[in-house]
Amino acid sequence: MKVAVIGCTHAGTAAVVNTAKLYPDAEITVYERNDNISFLSCGIALYVGGVVNDPDGLFYSSPDQLADLGVTTKMLHEVTAIDTDNKTLQARDLTTGIELTDTYDKLIMTTGSWPIVPKFEGIELDNILLCKNYNHSNTIIEKAQHAKNIVVVGAGYIGVELVEAFQMNGKQVTLIDAEERILSKYLDPEFTDRTEASLQEHGIELALSEKVVKFTGEHGKVTNVVTDKATHEADMVILCIGFRPNTELLKGQVDMLVNGAILVDKYMQTSKKDVFAAGDSCAIFYNPTGKHAYIPLATNAVRMGTLVARNLVQPTNEYMGTQGTSGIKIYEDNIAGTGMTETAAREAGLNVETSTMHDHYRPEFMPTHETVTLKVVYEKETRRILGAQLMSKVDLTQSINTISVCIQNQMTVDQLAFIDFFFQPHYNKPWNYLNTVGLQALAPIQTQQEVHA
Repeated sequence: MKVAVIGCTHAGTAAVVNTAKLYPDAEITVYERNDNISFLSCGIALYVGGVVNDPDGLFYSSPDQLADLGVTTKMLHEVTAIDTDNKTLQARDLTTGIELTDTYDKLIMTTGSWPIVPKFEGIELDNILLCKNYNHSNTIIEKAQHAKNIVVVGAGYIGVELVEAFQMNGKQVTLIDAEERILSKYLDPEFTDRTEASLQEHGIELALSEKVVKFTGEHGKVTNVVTDKATHEADMVILCIGFRPNTELLKGQVDMLVNGAILVDKYMQTSKKDVFAAGDSCAIFYNPTGKHAYIPLATNAVRMGTLVARNLVQPTNEYMGTQGTSGIKIYEDNIAGTGMTETAAREAGLNVETSTMHDHYRPEFMPTHETVTLKVVYEKETRRILGAQLMSKVDLTQSINTISVCIQNQMTVDQLAFIDFFFQPHYNKPWNYLNTVGLQALAPIQTQQEVHA
């Protein structure tokens, strides 16, 4: 069995390693256009901020490790065309320019995503950078040494983590976003308001509800970011506007969402037989809505890559879908979320209610008893849990994984109220905070008199 794998980061590495172990006789060839594989891009801000000093720890694997599994890795090879009818591909060696043609029995598309780069005026100026891969992170670290004023465009997870890292390294930092809130896709206002306040308390300038219009510069280097409302001085600009699936190679050959995300079935197979896909190149099945969505996360990628390998020869393990569970630490705040925010649910036209608790997570007789804020979003008619968000100075983020399981299993907020959780004063109260937020949502019981009225 000849297996061709295109792209090798989160999903690709998981697919390759598991395929090699499950099918020792398979002839596996990996095509990777970069000079490295399996970079943990989620760690870029930690690397840039100096929290991680040795970047080697940010790699899952290497060509040598894959070679030990019998895998051939063609680094700096860009696949230029795929013919899924005839099961062939063409690739170019980026070092020599030599073109080659290869065949496959099974094709695994793990081409990932690429940053969105709008065609702003002045985008060609030096020191306007992307933040996606290992080479990007090294360039950012190198150029940041000579930069005083750094502007980050895009207030998603990566953008927010970067401004924190730059500020902690003594830089003057501005965060620009067209939305009126940071992290607006992940959290509701009661959480983003507190995070914004924390960033501002640390001296970070927030330029929200501002759209970048152009970049201006001197001597070929960027000096200002001009928005529709202001001009921001910048020695260096990082674009973190978002990502789009890197799937041009299969356009018109497999089913995709409008944005180009590949649609796969529950066994990770595309609409074309023997073509599998995983990771940021794919749409995922989003359990809160029961529909496909584009949610590029490393956790989705490694699960999907592993499932590709297990289903490559025959359907074996079904994909369970995802809740888009994620977390972030900003200064002293530990934040996590799963499923839909109230904002997203209402924008989707769902009739939802919420329950929010703000209380000490463990008994007040303990030496410390930090406060936790927990919000659960649920469907009004069915009481089915659709999402949750949590924030606390103490790390309670693993609790969001519990609610993710609740959403996965279509549990109700009433069931959450009475789930069996242990009690130990070091960790919680007799009523765990997960129970408490469910109890708050319980409807009042009618009295016998009210029933017969």
